Amino acid sequence: MKRSTRAACIAAGFAALACTTSASAQIRIGVTVSSTGPAASLGIPEKNTVDLLPREIAGKKVEYIVLDDASDTTTTVTNVRKLISEDRVDAIIGSTTTPNSLAMLPVLGEGRTVAITLASSSRIVEPMDANRAWMFKTPQSDVMMATAIAENMGNAGVRTMAFIGFNNALGEAFYTEVAKYAELKNIKVVASERFSPTDTSVTGQILKVVSAGPDAVVIGASGTPAATPVRALVERGFKGRIYHNHGVANREFLRVCAKDCEGTFLPTGPVMVASQLSDSNAVKKPAIAFVRKYEDRFGAGNVAAFASYTWDAGLLLQRAIPEALKKAQPGTAEFRAALRDALENIRDQPSTNGIVNMSRTDHLGLDQRARVMVTIKGGEWSYLP
Repeated sequence: MKRSTRAACIAAGFAALACTTSASAQIRIGVTVSSTGPAASLGIPEKNTVDLLPREIAGKKVEYIVLDDASDTTTTVTNVRKLISEDRVDAIIGSTTTPNSLAMLPVLGEGRTVAITLASSSRIVEPMDANRAWMFKTPQSDVMMATAIAENMGNAGVRTMAFIGFNNALGEAFYTEVAKYAELKNIKVVASERFSPTDTSVTGQILKVVSAGPDAVVIGASGTPAATPVRALVERGFKGRIYHNHGVANREFLRVCAKDCEGTFLPTGPVMVASQLSDSNAVKKPAIAFVRKYEDRFGAGNVAAFASYTWDAGLLLQRAIPEALKKAQPGTAEFRAALRDALENIRDQPSTNGIVNMSRTDHLGLDQRARVMVTIKGGEWSYLP
């Protein structure tokens, strides 16, 4: 494309892309993750994993353009617009958090470009509409993890619970699901509090939680900020069960939370306890292979669920790109549409977290095999069969 034509295309907006983009000799994958800011403990392993993704797929060279969105929704939108309009990417991996990923949706729909989010909320891909038709995801949904927590609480005899979570889309979505499934288990919610990911103290909220006398507390937060409520609960002498969501499954959270998190519970992907799984588990082999690959590069014990989500995004693209190439060439609107269609037709794809079966209405494709319950024991993840 001539420079003048390209500039005109950018000035005219994304609508021009469908008619003016020319084919490219290589595939370009944009990445926007939160490698700084409150979600950095999630975004850093995601960014690390990009270094492990293949540089050639189906005979085409693959270039990865990696941007930091600083855990900020405005920066995320700016990054996505740049990746689509200036860098002419064929697909995007990211972002890290639910608020950032939700903010991406209108831009993806306008630019008609596929993205694979690394965030958890089912709201990112449901209900299906014109914008969500371009968004896929690899992490287990909050619905899946909320049911796992509710089942564990029910089996443990919990009858009352309190919730404290982020005051953003992640916290609200997780509360909605946990409260719904707790009710199905005849567990009453006696308190519900919120805090900001940047808060250094949640004493006021925890005083209200503890005074309600719950049997268990569920924390709907991610990354190292999720340690703040745990520390406050321990300081107040809370003796009930404490649950996290799957947004804390990394080594940095264990380091920050330290002994305060001993004996707490969370649902997570099988990859975090891959070596503890039965040999009959279909996820064990690909999960262990990834853990070894990641830890060979970044150090023993450093694998994180968020790293695996990026790896699984890469697996999906490796499966879909050869199919899309049968219909069009990279750098074109036709290729982006063919890539979306190919992702929707993925069946029986092993990943580090489950077996993926996508469809036009299901852009996650995981089932209940993609979750396990673990407890934190001796500063490590311990599988609960």
